Amino acid sequence: MRVLVAGATGVIGRQLVPLLDAVGHEVIAGSRSTGLDALDHDAAVRYVRAAAPDVIVNLLTAIPHAINPLTFARDMELTSRLRTEGTRTLIEAAPGARIISQGLAYAYEPGDGPADEETPLWQNPPAEFTAVRDALIELESLTARAGGLVLRIGHLTGPGTAYDAGGSTTRAILAGQLPVVGEGGSVFSFTNAHDAATSVVAALDRDLTGALNVVDDTPVTMAEWLPALAARLGAPEPARVPVEMARPALGGWGVAFMTGLRGADNTRARLQLNWRPRHSAFVHEKA
Repeated sequence: MRVLVAGATGVIGRQLVPLLDAVGHEVIAGSRSTGLDALDHDAAVRYVRAAAPDVIVNLLTAIPHAINPLTFARDMELTSRLRTEGTRTLIEAAPGARIISQGLAYAYEPGDGPADEETPLWQNPPAEFTAVRDALIELESLTARAGGLVLRIGHLTGPGTAYDAGGSTTRAILAGQLPVVGEGGSVFSFTNAHDAATSVVAALDRDLTGALNVVDDTPVTMAEWLPALAARLGAPEPARVPVEMARPALGGWGVAFMTGLRGADNTRARLQLNWRPRHSAFVHEKA
């Protein structure tokens, strides 16, 4: 099977390409360095048509190494364009190809318990997150209309992520700059990048549509994982900061990220993909 990986040099793409090679797929590793600029419409169409893929794996993002919650929409603007304009171009260029797109498993409407795939995406999010949410909705709509599958990925861990040795979250924890805000009630569902890649490999063998949560088995609150990770890193114990004291520095989105996110349920992905995450909540793994 000819598989075009759009975003092959990203965190998931770097894990995925060798896996696809290993199981016998013919891989076209698409990235700006190989000539795939998904925001240059005409050039991208030529690239994809020359590749003539059977399947497009759409991993297009441009997420900065560090994000300021006060400027979140601006920091994510390029990624939002890739999720909308880029996805539209990929589908236009190869209308006969199957598409598997990377979505997000922590944009759900807040509520109790892990969200399943029928839970709506956040209906009235903080202003800084609205454009990102809108781009995710369009990504999923475009993928659905093309008969494709969206894999909703959780908070990514592993090489090259914010939680890697040199990543922005790890650095902030080591510097004592990442506090527990309020009750630390945000529930995180993590996804190791290798587990995300194996879910794509599994999806190639199944003609599935819709969306699936690709996350680990252990949703965990920020009040739990942040102190545990700090201890594992030998960092100072995170401070406890009241919500109203944190709001000027973090804004509405930053506070929501710390206090209001909802975890995700992976039951459907486990059943429909016959997929299992190899990594549990990363704070419980051995260093």
